[in-house]
Amino acid sequence: HLAYHDPLTKLPNRLLFRQKLREAIAIAKEENQKVGVLFLDLDGFKEVNDTYGHKSGDLLLQKITRRLKKIVLEEDMIARFGGDEFTVIVQNATYEELEKIAQKIIEEIQKPLMLHKNKLFMTFSIGLSVCPDNGNSSELLLKHADTAMYRAKDEGKNRYQFYDAEMTEITMGKVNLQNELRDAIEQEQFEPYYQPKIDARSGKVIGLEALVRWNHPQRGLVPPMEFIPFAEESDFIKEIDQWMLYATLKQMKIWHEEGLETGRLSVNISTRQLRDFACVDYYRDALASLDFDAHYLEVEVTESQVMKNQLESIEVLEALKKLGVTISMDDFGTGHSSLSYLKNLPVDRLKIDRSFIMDTPQNKDDVAIVKTIIALSKNLGLDIIAEGVETKEQVDFLVREGCYDIQGYYFSKPLSAQDCREFLKERS
Repeated sequence: HLAYHDPLTKLPNRLLFRQKLREAIAIAKEENQKVGVLFLDLDGFKEVNDTYGHKSGDLLLQKITRRLKKIVLEEDMIARFGGDEFTVIVQNATYEELEKIAQKIIEEIQKPLMLHKNKLFMTFSIGLSVCPDNGNSSELLLKHADTAMYRAKDEGKNRYQFYDAEMTEITMGKVNLQNELRDAIEQEQFEPYYQPKIDARSGKVIGLEALVRWNHPQRGLVPPMEFIPFAEESDFIKEIDQWMLYATLKQMKIWHEEGLETGRLSVNISTRQLRDFACVDYYRDALASLDFDAHYLEVEVTESQVMKNQLESIEVLEALKKLGVTISMDDFGTGHSSLSYLKNLPVDRLKIDRSFIMDTPQNKDDVAIVKTIIALSKNLGLDIIAEGVETKEQVDFLVREGCYDIQGYYFSKPLSAQDCREFLKERS
């Protein structure tokens, strides 16, 4: 019994599940039936363990097991596959029946759970595969159900997803991208581009935002939106951020030695770095090793990043500010922060998001929003800059309202280091 069952939940374990799945597939082949496999992964279980401890996590798994047993029929099988993963075999299954079971599981699990007088709300991400439609072996069915489960997580969690062949192509694409990114980091295929920030009154450069580009050996210059989201899911983003910090600080030093006026260098900080206090040491070491004046460095953080991990973000940003680094909130107005919370953030500058700029001054709602953000920044004693500015009408409107610092294609697109040097020379 111990060899084939999980000691915590008393459910069949991975070994017995695989054995029973092989038997179910054999019966289904003989009787021309379908077998369904559900792969369940508990959303946010790590946070429960981190917050309440592993004993509480074990208790939660036992409570969830009791709920699952109410749904899965005796002739079918539910197993604890490992950690916070459960698997279910549904014999002689139809797609409609599988869908009903998945929906019941989602509805049952998201009901509140009491854990040491604390009310918890848990959810499952569920992937489903069907034999023979998605494979005739236990290995393939489990693999495909697992793939579908990850798609359910990508789609927002607390949902189920049937497997389709396109998912394997997407998964293979991610694996290839992962390998290519690893090579790109090792071979330094990344290149910083710089978008100037201009004081619209004088036309002088008051700063440069560093933006990463990937010089792919086959595809050429790859824009950030094609690889940054994936890099954010992994630790690759930390390595890219760190490489960019050193590369851009070195370039700024060169321009300063050439007597060029650059203003502040703005670098973007990833969500992973923002919740890891160790990144502060990295910034400190980079500034010290390159003898770079922190006054010339600005870190741009998005509003949504801060709101995801408020306490950790504030701690990291306050530590960076103590180094002398300026903090700018990017995409302001697109997130969910309250004004009462904003006053507690160690922010020096607000950046008006391009989505509010693109239809000004024609769109009355956008005009009202931009005016409000400018007034808010002045009342809080913060600097203000607008991004995504592309027309003279937009520049004139912003200057009239008291926003003088401008970033956007009206003055310049992002430039390579060589082109940026020429731009700086012309503006000096």
